[in-house]
Amino acid sequence: MSDSPGKAEGAFPEFLAEPADLVAEKLLGCFFERTIGQQRLLARIVETEAYDQDDAASHSHRGRTARNEVMFGPSGRLYVYFTYGMHYCSNVVTGEDGHGSGVLIRAAEPVEGISKMEKLRGLEGRNLANGPAKLCQALGIDLQLGGHDLRKDPLRLLEGGLLPGENTTRTTRIGISKARHLLRRHYITGNPYVSRR
Repeated sequence: MSDSPGKAEGAFPEFLAEPADLVAEKLLGCFFERTIGQQRLLARIVETEAYDQDDAASHSHRGRTARNEVMFGPSGRLYVYFTYGMHYCSNVVTGEDGHGSGVLIRAAEPVEGISKMEKLRGLEGRNLANGPAKLCQALGIDLQLGGHDLRKDPLRLLEGGLLPGENTTRTTRIGISKARHLLRRHYITGNPYVSRR
């Protein structure tokens, strides 16, 4: 794992109210900072997917419900859902208040607190957070953090950016059955922590 994959600046990103596709690309290189007890975990976002209410694959497509309420704003909150009866996935809520949209955090590069992430995942290596459910497990994210304001502990979203020489790729999303043709997946090209199809 890289010793210096970008720098966590400590500031909250100010672009989250923009449309999901723009936010999905801008989140690449940003950080999740998770506090568990006295331990700080830091993971650099390397892969995202955009969703909104005009997208048939989005949880917000059929309108506001008790389950997806968080997706309808305000931006900067965490939308967490439970899938396949065993996994959690997390999304950063984006866009204007009232418009159901968010960015699924698909994968991240572990930066700090790696031994704790390994303990939470029960394994080590590049598979720690190279998928949305793996990421949630590695950072201890579950439904208790649903609706959480990402400006605050115990889970903060911090500014970051691409490193010199890094580029991004935009492609179709993974693991969905609807709107599969849309180019709404973004990732840092060649990063070894990006999920696999």
